[in-house]
Amino acid sequence: MQFKIGDPVVLPAHGIGHIREIEEKDFSEQGTRLYYKIALSKHSIWIPVEAQPVNGLRLVTVKSDLDYYRNLLKSAPVPLEKNHHRRHHELVGRLKQGTFQIICEVVRDLTAWNWRKPLGQTDTALLQKTRQSLYQEWATAAGVSTTEAIKEIDSLLLTAR
Repeated sequence: MQFKIGDPVVLPAHGIGHIREIEEKDFSEQGTRLYYKIALSKHSIWIPVEAQPVNGLRLVTVKSDLDYYRNLLKSAPVPLEKNHHRRHHELVGRLKQGTFQIICEVVRDLTAWNWRKPLGQTDTALLQKTRQSLYQEWATAAGVSTTEAIKEIDSLLLTAR
């Protein structure tokens, strides 16, 4: 997928950003390559255009798709693996896919697990990081503040309880 200057994008390892430039650069022995310059909240990074499937670079979810994700967050959670090592490995593997749907599912499922049984340190950290990604992208897609996104998402999750 080709991105245009100004496109809001998600880079799973870094969060939400915007394509600021598309430029040829010579950063390696491989010679000149085409790069996206992505402006993030505190810094900018250069990503090779041909590397986007590998690094998960994608457009921010569109506002019209949020109704689908509202229903997903309100739906019944999927049971998770009881063994915390296997559960963590499975969830991290899913999150590496980088899709907004998986982010929603992981937040829904770990939140529901936490209501039944307190999460351990590793699961708590994963849930917090994944929630922040969800809040950021939701706010960007809906065109609302992060505070409003948090309120809506938390309300949807309580509906599934």
